[in-house]
Amino acid sequence: MRLAIVGLGKMGGNMARRLRRGGIEVVGVDRSQAVVATLVAEAGVIAAASVADAVAKLQAPRVVWLMLPSGEPTEIQIRELAPLLQKGDVIVDGGNSNYKDSQRRGVWLAEQGIGFMDAGTSGGIWGLDNGYCMMVGASPAVAGIMAPILKVLAPAPDRGWAHVGPVGAGHFTKMIHNGIEYGMMQAMSEGLELLRGKQEFALDLAQITELWRHSSVVRSWLLDLTAEALAVDQTLDKVAPYVADSGEGRWTVIEAVEQGVAAPVLTLALQMRFTSQNESGYGYRLLSMMRNAFGGHAVKPAGEGK
Repeated sequence: MRLAIVGLGKMGGNMARRLRRGGIEVVGVDRSQAVVATLVAEAGVIAAASVADAVAKLQAPRVVWLMLPSGEPTEIQIRELAPLLQKGDVIVDGGNSNYKDSQRRGVWLAEQGIGFMDAGTSGGIWGLDNGYCMMVGASPAVAGIMAPILKVLAPAPDRGWAHVGPVGAGHFTKMIHNGIEYGMMQAMSEGLELLRGKQEFALDLAQITELWRHSSVVRSWLLDLTAEALAVDQTLDKVAPYVADSGEGRWTVIEAVEQGVAAPVLTLALQMRFTSQNESGYGYRLLSMMRNAFGGHAVKPAGEGK
């Protein structure tokens, strides 16, 4: 099976590598020809000079997987891509798009006979080796076409991926997933800051987080990453207490308001990230470190302007 991936950054590039390991042929497109050349040499990706060139190298039903920033970049690419495709072809948006945009795009593409899948993708920089958690929204027909690809991207063919509902459902599920992630990270950073603040006990946070990893109720992959990072550096002096938000946390809070559902933990976790831009503290350094550990998100060095 062969597909094209447009956008070969941290996530897109590693997804291409994992697909190649699983025997899926990948045609790669990126603004950086150097990035494409690297993947050609490392993983046997088929280079394409443009999106049109990539489409020409596919066979029906053509599958083009987008790994682009949400909003205008994805919108423009879908609008430019659609005329190059034929009835029965499929576009997949694997970025962090707003689910309402995905629903709208799905309707527009369906009118032209083009299938659409919104793929909420979790796994960050660890997905290459561990597999990605794939939450996808699509029609049953499109989900059937995409199943062989999803089975390779996931941790195993029978787990770690699911067709969760119609178009829009994948990005909606990922949006809520990220809202929960905000809350978990906030709780962990606050608790660890309290431990560190009890100076009379001189608590070793590396020891304690490592302890919690084993049989504790709060054990998790997030705790694993935190423990590993604290084993290297507990002071976090080189990390600025600045925590960015990617947008999905905001969308989750807006959704809670629209549904009239109380979500105080998720809402406050988002607002605490806003607060980090104006205050300093160890907890914010922990949050920034966690985002870097699981997703490779850039850490603002201490002393750098906001």
